[in-house]
Amino acid sequence: MYKRVIVKLSGEALAGDDLNKRFDDEVIMGIVEQIKELVDSGVQVALVVGGGNFWRGRQSKESMDKVKSDQIGMMATVMNAVYLSDMLDSAGIDAVVMTPVIIGTVTQQFSKKAALQYMAEKSVIIFAAGTGHPFFSTDTIAAIRAAELEVCALLFAKTIDGVYDSDPRQNHKAVKLERISYRHIIANNLTVIDTAASAILEEQKILSIVFALNEPGAILKCATGDADKIYEIGTKVTV
Repeated sequence: MYKRVIVKLSGEALAGDDLNKRFDDEVIMGIVEQIKELVDSGVQVALVVGGGNFWRGRQSKESMDKVKSDQIGMMATVMNAVYLSDMLDSAGIDAVVMTPVIIGTVTQQFSKKAALQYMAEKSVIIFAAGTGHPFFSTDTIAAIRAAELEVCALLFAKTIDGVYDSDPRQNHKAVKLERISYRHIIANNLTVIDTAASAILEEQKILSIVFALNEPGAILKCATGDADKIYEIGTKVTV
């Protein structure tokens, strides 16, 4: 098992397959149960959550100010983080929502020292509101927090089981890659991890795993560090 990991969850993952839902409690409890097992086994866990089940900036009207659109997206991630924290609490896991700026009494302001202390005490940290600034994705804040907290691995939960040599939705002969480099992602403008996040992760030499969240026990399999188990459900991204 890795000692410390960050799991990057999309907002859409919390909604499950029903487009009319904001939250699918069955899907979320599946995530929570895996997180609980990791914490109980001694793994320190933090989560970064997106807001796509509420708001996706690229779907906003063309006339909308980009800064305001991104600010709405940041608030969406806070709503998701608070909901996740409640689900974790209901499972007996202490959860703390941290944001780059204080949002009243709802969240705590991020502090590396406090975050590490919480995780050492078996609390799960949920990072929300991105960097607090527009133009940065949740991939980027996940990479920043991974570097700050010196994690063993950053786990990117996706709807597809890894990185392929071509789009498997268009090419049924596409081959899943066991490993890919950040440099390849950046040079080929792949969207699996955004460019800014890839550059940070490459510079800091942090391992990432891109995996399919809907596979049973996917988070647990990634956190073992076992290459065979990881390849079943994902792709390693390295320097």
